[in-house]
Amino acid sequence: MQKIAKKFVEVMKDCSHVAKNGTNDFHRYKYATAADVLEKVNASLTKHGLASVVATNLLGSKEVTTAKGNVEQLVTVEVSVTLIDAESGESLTLKGLGSGQDPSDKAVAKAQTMAIKYCYLNSLAIATNDDPEADQHTDEVMQPKPKPAQVKNNPSNALICHDCGSNISQKVADY
Repeated sequence: MQKIAKKFVEVMKDCSHVAKNGTNDFHRYKYATAADVLEKVNASLTKHGLASVVATNLLGSKEVTTAKGNVEQLVTVEVSVTLIDAESGESLTLKGLGSGQDPSDKAVAKAQTMAIKYCYLNSLAIATNDDPEADQHTDEVMQPKPKPAQVKNNPSNALICHDCGSNISQKVADY
């Protein structure tokens, strides 16, 4: 495993970062596309003489009903990505999980794409400059709120916004 391990490290160096070129317009966020990840990984694998063979195992499939009442197929797969060193014949197998949901026939393809993408992102420690565990809403809720300012020479002792200086209600201050 020594030769393939050395090559794998070189692939990790080549693929240390993938830019977020995709945009989800509905939820308004950017993401690294599967195409960008696979393009970068494939270029490095072939450069270092490593072949990639993917095998998919269907873990589950069920019908789900969306909030709008539509029935869709939810599929979960496990992929095994075997890397084979063209020189030594040594191999290394990576695994990944993915789920995909679709109203027609694309649920399996979506699940496979997700599984392969995250298999490479995680196994090669590829950075996309985000933290999937980060939850801005939770962080904002958990952060202590500053108390509204009480202004001197304020006969009514009104609550004042720290940011703009406007009078605010007790409800706004509590929020």
